[in-house]
Amino acid sequence: MKPRLGIYIHIPFCASKCSYCDFYSLQNCDYLMPEYQEALLEHIKESSDSIRNYEVDSIYFGGGTPSFYGADRIADILDELKLNGNVRLDAEITVECNPDSISPTALKLLRQEGVNRLSIGVQATDNSLLKLIGRRHNFQQAQKAFQDARNAGFDNISLDLMYGLPSQTKNDWADTLAKIVEMHPEHLSCYGLKLEPGTPMYKNYHGSAILPSDDEQADMYSYAAEMLERYGYRQYEISNFAAPGYESRHNLKYWNMDDYMSFGPGAHSCIGSVRYSYVKDLKDYIQGVNRGGRIVDEYQVIDSMEKAVEYLMLGMRTARGISKYDYNVRCQSDWRPIEQVLHAFREKGWAELTEDRWHFTVPGFLISNTLIGILLETQAKGRAEGVPWARRAETAANKVILPKGEEELFTELYRQKMNSAGDET
Repeated sequence: MKPRLGIYIHIPFCASKCSYCDFYSLQNCDYLMPEYQEALLEHIKESSDSIRNYEVDSIYFGGGTPSFYGADRIADILDELKLNGNVRLDAEITVECNPDSISPTALKLLRQEGVNRLSIGVQATDNSLLKLIGRRHNFQQAQKAFQDARNAGFDNISLDLMYGLPSQTKNDWADTLAKIVEMHPEHLSCYGLKLEPGTPMYKNYHGSAILPSDDEQADMYSYAAEMLERYGYRQYEISNFAAPGYESRHNLKYWNMDDYMSFGPGAHSCIGSVRYSYVKDLKDYIQGVNRGGRIVDEYQVIDSMEKAVEYLMLGMRTARGISKYDYNVRCQSDWRPIEQVLHAFREKGWAELTEDRWHFTVPGFLISNTLIGILLETQAKGRAEGVPWARRAETAANKVILPKGEEELFTELYRQKMNSAGDET
């Protein structure tokens, strides 16, 4: 049996840039769409020998705005992939859509061509907030796009939402979730606003008093996790919730360290121990493909120690978490120190052990970056015991700081756990 592969197609075109977005996408470049399409199809053809080594079980069109790129072009790309690769009949095929750039006719064409999952960027149900963040649609358009998708035969639809928006309150967020749940999507992605340098929203709102505080944004996150669980949406990753059986197979490839191959400017791939990405420039990408030039921007071979780091970083972002068995198979370091820290996390309500797997709780997810940093530091110490250069590197590394107000409590608890473990040995 051939190994499985996910394929990601980056569509870097937008009708306009949202004021919070720092992804690689371009507006007012529609004239380059035909040229990009030719280059993309050619690149897929050139990669067909590599793709044939796998069974493709997920295809994801992201962006940018794939729906703005056009259903006809997406259908042609799918035809090329089916012709040159082993695309499974049950493959999950997702297209990202914006409500203002998708029509009933386009939706029907996508469904006929085998697209079986949509990710619709709703972001908010309050029209004033949608305008503030630079979205081109209103909520009524989002509702219509959703219903049009249902009428076209889509029974697996994900809706993207944002919280922590300027002037947004917890009650506003609760109202948003209530309206969204009434639509009965199969999947929800909920992302907290992060002001990225260089974006209009960063310029206009960085340090602004009308932005929800970190605590207020944390309350919104916790409310979403608890409320969505009551309505049958299981949290399977920090920001993603799904009805049973509707978890995104493609997204899980990233967190499970599975193989995926990507196409398009700025797109990243992971094949075995190799990570690489393409130039983040549309014209350079097109010229590189057409003229046989260099389009790879970064290329890295990941060793076993780096894979161990990735296992902790990615695994603890999911509700499935990590296990002793998987850790011992993947990582060249001692599980026992990791387990001691996880027990300390459990004492504080940040982690749980379900059957044989450790995973964060909702409060743990809120400070997951800090907690994962502690696990990585513990992992590095475990490796350093028998490797002198690793010990020196670990000593020089920056120490992780716990969230304000938690430092002393955790340090005391952690020391008690370590001393107890030492007495037992």
